[in-house]
Amino acid sequence: MIDFSKATEELNSYKGSEKKKTLIYDNIRYLVKFPDPIREKNKNISYINNAFSEYIGSNIFKIIGFETQNTLLGTYTYSGKEKIVCACEDFTDGNHVLYEFENLALSANPDKKIETELSDIMEVIEETKKLIPINLIIIDNIKEKFWDMFIIDALIGNTDRHNGNWGLLVNARSDGARFSPIYDCGSCLNPMLEDIEIKKINETEMKNLAINCYSCIKENGKKINYMTYIKSMKNEECDNAINRVFKKINIVQINKFIDEIPCISVARKEFYKKIIYYRYEILQSVYNKLNIS
Repeated sequence: MIDFSKATEELNSYKGSEKKKTLIYDNIRYLVKFPDPIREKNKNISYINNAFSEYIGSNIFKIIGFETQNTLLGTYTYSGKEKIVCACEDFTDGNHVLYEFENLALSANPDKKIETELSDIMEVIEETKKLIPINLIIIDNIKEKFWDMFIIDALIGNTDRHNGNWGLLVNARSDGARFSPIYDCGSCLNPMLEDIEIKKINETEMKNLAINCYSCIKENGKKINYMTYIKSMKNEECDNAINRVFKKINIVQINKFIDEIPCISVARKEFYKKIIYYRYEILQSVYNKLNIS
């Protein structure tokens, strides 16, 4: 485990709700996320396990083949207390600028506030070419990338893929724009559950947790239930994403990665693997239905 306490600190300029620092470690700039204090009443745990969620969620995307922000687990000690933190490498620099989707959405329609309604997101994506400078070339199919991300967010149970944590990465030198590396996965894998609660969850409750997971993306004003939406096979673009990414999901490799994380309890590792597998089975059943000859 890396001790980030010894890293060089810079003034923090990153947004977001979590406690964070900007640190330079081994000549690389990192956004280092700290365990969030609990904001909910009647919760006995002293912090949220968002560092684990960030690290595992990001690496699952990477295992599947997505361009993803590099993340490191480590520790940081202050006031005599050691905290487990997740360091997220800054993939921007003087030549690479991140345009978060919410900034594109602000330019899309001056008369309409764009939030996370699915139809609005699709509309802004269609308008993307008109929203960026004429000299830029959009390298990726942004809509396909969005739906690919949606499928893996469903697998890991990401409840907070809002318009501020995905976007386009613009290369000022090549005048090219592409879908940004995946980042900000700290709200996946039920970070609010403590180990003592996890140990009490039976198989039925585990399946219910896996199935009853909602995206912050909405359809007709209601948050989308990932598994219900995917199982409905009502959206051709979502179906196509299943076909593109499902075969890339190596569940054995994902389980091995989780097992090898040194600072997570056995109970939490088993929880992560089980809840991911229940969702994997649903994705598999949809994939099979889509490919019946």
